[in-house]
Amino acid sequence: MPDYPTLALFALACLALTATPGPDMLLIASRSLSQGRASGFATLAGIQVGTYCHALAAAFGLSQLFLVVPVSYDIVRYAGAAYLLYLAWQTVRSAGPTAGPTNGSRRYPLSTVFRQGLLTNLLNPKMALFVLALFPQFVDPNAGSIAVQIMVLATLLNAIGILVNGAVILTASGLRGVFATTGRLGRLPQYFLATVFVALAARLAFDDRR
Repeated sequence: MPDYPTLALFALACLALTATPGPDMLLIASRSLSQGRASGFATLAGIQVGTYCHALAAAFGLSQLFLVVPVSYDIVRYAGAAYLLYLAWQTVRSAGPTAGPTNGSRRYPLSTVFRQGLLTNLLNPKMALFVLALFPQFVDPNAGSIAVQIMVLATLLNAIGILVNGAVILTASGLRGVFATTGRLGRLPQYFLATVFVALAARLAFDDRR
């Protein structure tokens, strides 16, 4: 188990990283804006389960596969980019011709939104490398099971993520009503969400930095 000074330092690092706008925050905000608070939290839950999966992979050395076999990194990132483009297409197709109480868009079940958040996170090899690079700095081999320590750190990261991204979800979902009463502008959140998916796909496909 990491000691309290280590956990405090890790928490500060996580707060700084989580509060900095990035792909996850953008995805959560756009989902909340387009489909509401529940969908925002479902997306966040999927992303955080994905974080646990990456932490487990790091604990058992699976994430190092991306470093040892570079082609595996490319396979995963291209698969992730293709999946994000698919989500963008589905989002555009779901936008209805008129605005209404639900912004004229198809509302996906929360289980589907959760799964999309999970797969988006799992198919992002940069997240695996992030965990592999950051977590070992706060792990002490003499403080017990490394796997347990990594999962404790992942839990702390997710807890801070709930606080920061929870505020983002509440803010973005609060703005949703504005678009629902502005005629044709009611479809903008859906198009914004689709744009976010395309941007994340391009980021994965064209940025091959390890």
